[in-house]
Amino acid sequence: MSNGILVFVEHREGAFNKASFEAVAAAQQLGAALGQDVSAVVLGADAGLAQGVAGYDVSRVISAENPKLAVYTPDAYADAFEQVVRARDPQYVFMPHTYLVRDFAPKLAARFGKGVISDCIRAQVEDGAVTFARRIFLGKIDADVLAAGASPVFASFQSGAYRADQAQKGGGAPVESVQVEVGAVRMQPEVPFQEVKQAVDLSKADVIVAIGRGIKGQEHIALAEKLAAALGGDIAASRPICDAGWLPIDRQIGSSGQTVAPKLYIALGISGAIQHLVGMKNSTTIVAVNKDPEAPIFDIADYGIVGDLFDVVPVLTEEIQKLKG
Repeated sequence: MSNGILVFVEHREGAFNKASFEAVAAAQQLGAALGQDVSAVVLGADAGLAQGVAGYDVSRVISAENPKLAVYTPDAYADAFEQVVRARDPQYVFMPHTYLVRDFAPKLAARFGKGVISDCIRAQVEDGAVTFARRIFLGKIDADVLAAGASPVFASFQSGAYRADQAQKGGGAPVESVQVEVGAVRMQPEVPFQEVKQAVDLSKADVIVAIGRGIKGQEHIALAEKLAAALGGDIAASRPICDAGWLPIDRQIGSSGQTVAPKLYIALGISGAIQHLVGMKNSTTIVAVNKDPEAPIFDIADYGIVGDLFDVVPVLTEEIQKLKG
């Protein structure tokens, strides 16, 4: 009989990817609905990292260890994770939909004769069956997916589909250290790629102020930057701004840029094309400023201001600065 839900917790250079704890939250919610245990697995060279996961409400943390796991490679990770999955025999294997997971998860699932239900936005129980939802056609349609065949079922979850702070803490889960065998590693990693020297990972930002065509000119970006500074946030943009070279490509949000889910997303002069919405619609709170009352961005905004951003933003910035003293 299959044993509950196994969650992959990703780390790099000693730091956990917060998307991993979003996957933990997804597993905990489904586990509660099914009455199944949730276990976490950390791949590495020693058990030290696993202790950082033991504080969450999971039944156990499995530390799969081998010197070849000190640095990520798809060969080593697939070998190690395969052994854990076969030993634990979970019904579900949950993972964050990160670049690292996208690299090795299909290789892992193929060893079980399975595919990966990727980039899910939710998993829920309907009529006794578990249904996974994925957005397709650039987010225009949500498709429900049922996993056919025997376990395990491999699924990855879109950043922001669940919140990391929804992952419940626990009283200290036991850590099981397991020595795993890793075969030949055919690839050697290079330095992680960065688009520009000061490349920023907007997926880690709690507050984002994004600008669109409504900013009109590069000289007006400072207006948005002042608002972002007052909020302690980062500046971002829709594709036309980056295509024009007004901001570097690492600041682009959308289907051809970054996918983000901050606590606060302020959209200034962004109409709300579907290509942009798919990159930020999972934000906790969305505030939109646009002159057009029919702009699609207002369909997903929690708060909307119909007005000229050149009138609205200076007032917002001033009031926020007053609150901060």
